[in-house]
Amino acid sequence: MSPRLRQGLLATVLTVGLSATAWAVQPDEMLKDPALEARAREVSRELRCVVCQNESIDESNAELARDLRLIVRDRVKQGDSNQQVLDFVVARYGDYVLLKPPFKLSTYALWFGPLAFLLLALWGGWSFFRRPATATADSEPVVAPLSAEEKKRLEKLLRDEDNAR
Repeated sequence: MSPRLRQGLLATVLTVGLSATAWAVQPDEMLKDPALEARAREVSRELRCVVCQNESIDESNAELARDLRLIVRDRVKQGDSNQQVLDFVVARYGDYVLLKPPFKLSTYALWFGPLAFLLLALWGGWSFFRRPATATADSEPVVAPLSAEEKKRLEKLLRDEDNAR
């Protein structure tokens, strides 16, 4: 392996590896006490960014995620436990804000929704490919059988053509 290729590969690996650990938390948001900051980060990793929907508020750059991070840090500074902070945020935004929502009647859509959509898509695909083919502009036209009168006329035309040769 050439040195240039090795350097390029190392740069790519480092870039991808370091970008995966990047957080959206800004320095002005961080708490001065490292223990409280660690607790705030732990809570933030359990909360979903309601804008991005697939990231925790700790990873998201959305303004709402920043607001939620500030709320979490404020509650941690006030002395709330991790569960109390989570309960406070859930009371304001609902169970959807949790990355791992509880399994209860009001969250069945969150738990079973993706499965329902998958089954619906599979059923739709199965029924689409299972139905009989219909005539399209590119396919052969469907021809109805000739009536007795049409058969006589065709035979007369074919005889007249043979006689003309």
